[in-house]
Amino acid sequence: MTNIATGVLGAQGKVGQAMCQAVDSAADLDLVAAVDKNDSLEALTAASVVIDFTHPDVVMDNLKFLIGKGIHAVVGTTGFTDERLDQVRSWLADSPGTGVLIAPNFAIGAVLSMKFAQQAARFFESVEIIELHHPNKADAPSGTATRTARLIAGPAGDCHPARTPPAPGSRERAAPTSTGCGCMRYASPDSSRTKRCCSGQPVRR
Repeated sequence: MTNIATGVLGAQGKVGQAMCQAVDSAADLDLVAAVDKNDSLEALTAASVVIDFTHPDVVMDNLKFLIGKGIHAVVGTTGFTDERLDQVRSWLADSPGTGVLIAPNFAIGAVLSMKFAQQAARFFESVEIIELHHPNKADAPSGTATRTARLIAGPAGDCHPARTPPAPGSRERAAPTSTGCGCMRYASPDSSRTKRCCSGQPVRR
């Protein structure tokens, strides 16, 4: 089977560097382009799929280019509003056969935490999301917190982001009731989280 020609956008960023290493070491992937903010997007045309870990300010331009070239995209960049998602769907409608996967978080623990919060929320009158992250995080609230809020209560979900050094990625869901308060917390050490998210994790069924 032919390896998948893969490009990485945001290749010099923290996650981007780890992603390049993960792609380069994968048996079924070939790293054909590693592009950062000062590079031309044209270098990505050799790729069949591109992984985007850039910035909310540029991700839409990146996707417009990739979809226009018929290149599949896996997006870990956050900042996607309903309007942005509608725009991506509009571009995809004009490019049949091209796929885009936008994931607010690549960590299995975070994905499960979002699902657990969604399931638990229906048993409580109100839910609060408290997010702690390092002060250099580009968006507040993060895509993970925003997605959790939407799963629980729609766009008006109650979310309180905090950026305090040297906080690791941490999300806490509190659900108060008349008899007490249920609390669910997901945290991942910053030093190991990036590598785990990039290398993939086996899922047992």
